[in-house]
Amino acid sequence: MSSAQRFVSLFLDMLAAERGAAENTLSAYRRDLEDYAGFLAAKRIGAAEVEPPAVRAYVGSLEQKGLKASSAARRLSAVRQFHKFLYVEGFAPIDPTAATAAPKRARSVPKVLSVDEVDRLLVAAREQAEGENASPVQRLRAARMLCLLELLYASGLRVSELVALPRSAAKTKERFLIVRGKGGRERLVPLTEAAREAARAYGALLDRSSRAGGPWLFPADSDAGHLTRQAFARDLKGVAGAAGLRADKVSPHVLRHAFASHLLQNGADLRVVQELLGHADISTTQIYTHVLDERLKSMVRDLHPLGGSEG
Repeated sequence: MSSAQRFVSLFLDMLAAERGAAENTLSAYRRDLEDYAGFLAAKRIGAAEVEPPAVRAYVGSLEQKGLKASSAARRLSAVRQFHKFLYVEGFAPIDPTAATAAPKRARSVPKVLSVDEVDRLLVAAREQAEGENASPVQRLRAARMLCLLELLYASGLRVSELVALPRSAAKTKERFLIVRGKGGRERLVPLTEAAREAARAYGALLDRSSRAGGPWLFPADSDAGHLTRQAFARDLKGVAGAAGLRADKVSPHVLRHAFASHLLQNGADLRVVQELLGHADISTTQIYTHVLDERLKSMVRDLHPLGGSEG
């Protein structure tokens, strides 16, 4: 094992123990840093001896591989945190990433469904859940999908948080849930009456099924014991088709975007949306303000006394 690989293992252990990083997060860091460790090994550079030119050379190698700027920036972020860890813990005399600029990237704009499109999606899911000729298994799956969609659109949960909800979430009498998000941080998320009703109906069916008694609200035959994000996304495509929506336009994450965007469209404060989404930094939330641009332009055009003038 090279010095870089050994230090990567220590860094990942720190993320898990001190920051409560989820397995998905650890896997992403592991992939990025293994690539970096391979680069250092090929150059015969120990992780504790890295200097700024080597980091810049690594960033340049990513560009030569044709990596998108967003992917290269993510890898550099992992490398930055890795070297900061080595410096703070006393394994390295300097942090060689301090003066390295990230690859320039265009700010991505999240895909967003309109309120009407979300309504069509929920109507399609509700019709499937109320199907009279469905078998018990089909009825349970349809009720599960309606519950997933209502909860997601009501709360803006991360998909990983949603699929891992405990069984007790279906029986809450509160108008909110307490969720443990990234880094172990807890936050309150709202529940609409429609979401609570969908959860109660699905929970009642679940209690009468062969999976009654387990700890998860969405149990499944997976390593974690609950529904996976991938399975949810796959099943959602079918509901999108029934709603007359393009399958490539709809995903669980797009519904989280819709939650945030629709709140902002209706006047919600950006800080409130930041708290609801569980963003540590408001700059992450600010990406959603793009949805207001056209609305503001329309207001100026329609309401300003000179909005319709030319020249």
